[in-house]
Amino acid sequence: MGVWYSIEVFDGSSSASVWAEAHGDVLMETALTSGATDWTWHRHSWGVAFEVEFPDTAAWEAYRAITAVQTSLDAVPDPLTGLIVYRGRGGGAGSPLPRKPRPMIGSGSAALPLPWELGLDELTSVWSIVAPVAPAAAVACVQSR
Repeated sequence: MGVWYSIEVFDGSSSASVWAEAHGDVLMETALTSGATDWTWHRHSWGVAFEVEFPDTAAWEAYRAITAVQTSLDAVPDPLTGLIVYRGRGGGAGSPLPRKPRPMIGSGSAALPLPWELGLDELTSVWSIVAPVAPAAAVACVQSR
């Protein structure tokens, strides 16, 4: 069983797909001549990912030391933050099972409107609980509506 490595290239001043067209053949040919057992390209909305499998870590390190590979990786569209190289397959390939959906925040509940409007009787009863004597201005305000 081999070891997978990923090279992710993000869009920058130009498209990562254009970079993959220009440098993809060199990366694949060099990988195959360096002992790679499998490889694949993935195109995404944010760029491209090249996944390659080597029999061991020594073969990967020898592959990375080749001048053509270093030159290709130096030519990515965004040289500052547009390149990620790591061990393993890209994205969420570490999980063999799909993620379970999470419940909605607040259990999907929402406040429902009350089925009735406050009338003068209810308002005066609320005022009698809050303040023993309802202010005359509040009663006058409700009666004017």
